[in-house]
Amino acid sequence: MTLMIPFDNSYAHLPENFFSRQSPAPVASPELLAFNDALADELGLDAGTAQDRAEVFSGNRTPQGAAPLAQAYAGHQFGGFNPQLGDGRAILLGEVVDRNGQRRDIQIKGAGRTPYSRMGDGRAWMGPVLREYLLSEAMHAMGIPTTRALAAVATGEPVYRDAALPGAALTRVAASHIRVGTFQYFAARQDLDGLKALFDYTRARHFPQARTPQDVLEQAIERQAELVAGWMSVGFIHGVMNTDNTALSGETIDYGPAAFMDSYHPVTVYSSIDRNGRYSYDNQSRVIVWNMAQLAGALVPLMPDNDAAIADFTETVNAMPARIEAAWRRRFAAKIGIAGARDGDETLVNDLLALMAEAGADFTNTFRDLARGTARDHFPDAGGYERWHARWQERLASETDPNARMMAANPALIPRNHRVEAMIQAAVAGDMGPFHRLLSALSTPYDEPAPENRDLATPPQPHEEVRQTFCGT
Repeated sequence: MTLMIPFDNSYAHLPENFFSRQSPAPVASPELLAFNDALADELGLDAGTAQDRAEVFSGNRTPQGAAPLAQAYAGHQFGGFNPQLGDGRAILLGEVVDRNGQRRDIQIKGAGRTPYSRMGDGRAWMGPVLREYLLSEAMHAMGIPTTRALAAVATGEPVYRDAALPGAALTRVAASHIRVGTFQYFAARQDLDGLKALFDYTRARHFPQARTPQDVLEQAIERQAELVAGWMSVGFIHGVMNTDNTALSGETIDYGPAAFMDSYHPVTVYSSIDRNGRYSYDNQSRVIVWNMAQLAGALVPLMPDNDAAIADFTETVNAMPARIEAAWRRRFAAKIGIAGARDGDETLVNDLLALMAEAGADFTNTFRDLARGTARDHFPDAGGYERWHARWQERLASETDPNARMMAANPALIPRNHRVEAMIQAAVAGDMGPFHRLLSALSTPYDEPAPENRDLATPPQPHEEVRQTFCGT
């Protein structure tokens, strides 16, 4: 059976300055590493043979109905503005309307050079491909909005970074690839026609109830506030929260050096390129406000009165921290078994986090062990924890079934950095077993792990710690 994708493309009908039409560059010897059958079914794909999948999702064969293109966008990268970035190694094959009536992009990352590649080779190597596949699917299983992984394909060609590495390509599925940086691209060029076309398209695709740029800004802010609170509730650190990595859909996008914390500390950074901690764990809630301010600035030219728009948009953006705090309080209240947050609960959570930071306690296991009754094991000096525990128990007296709430809010398993790195090393050596084991276990992160997977919940030993993660570009 030949692989069939029911394309229903719309972005390709936008003006030509939105993208460059280009097909993926062929590769030498594609081999399917992983394929998401459940997602393929959700998208309505007739999946074909393993070789068909390898040919299509490596870019060697462009399926019927595709409209391949590389999108143009700009962006602030670590605070510095670049007026032209764009898809330097990704090709959007096209869109499908899935079985739930949702329009979704299908994009190949590592598809070769494009007009936006600058000095890059347009390729990806196996490590970042498998990392994004695993982390994005784990995030989806945790119930946090994210792009999804459809396929990973080895290319049979080396990619040169510090050394020769095995090449690969990832097929990513997203609600769209429209970013804050897409709006910045047209605003920076003072291209009002392009900006209007982008606004109308984005509003229709993602914010159908919106009517004005103010409406879109408010709804985008609400989605981002919920998203970042969700990240923080599971100890996730994005690592490159540039405006070109902030999707208007409200999905987690571009995992790159993303990682989940082991020991809790609010200023934790893993990304090797985040030298000043701009995108540290704790700073994510502030950076996303800054990013939304950049979106607001890009929307101003669409308003009839720019001065009035600046005043209104500033008020909207300035209200965002309160939205993030409300989403954070709700999620972290659930993590300690509380259904409806009230005065004093934020202090209760923050006091626990302070004890965890002081003890170097494991973020995931400490919260999970609150429901198991073994959390005190994470605190060498139990006195502070016991005092906190007494306050907590007093607060829980008015709650119904807090243990079930905690189990549902606190994953037992996350993609731990040392396990991900070990999986990558095994895959490079030709053993995909650790990848598939992790992927399977992480598909039900809130369940108690099966006996054979309990080791996946164990924090790293000192010699296993991974202190830096890398983009792979």
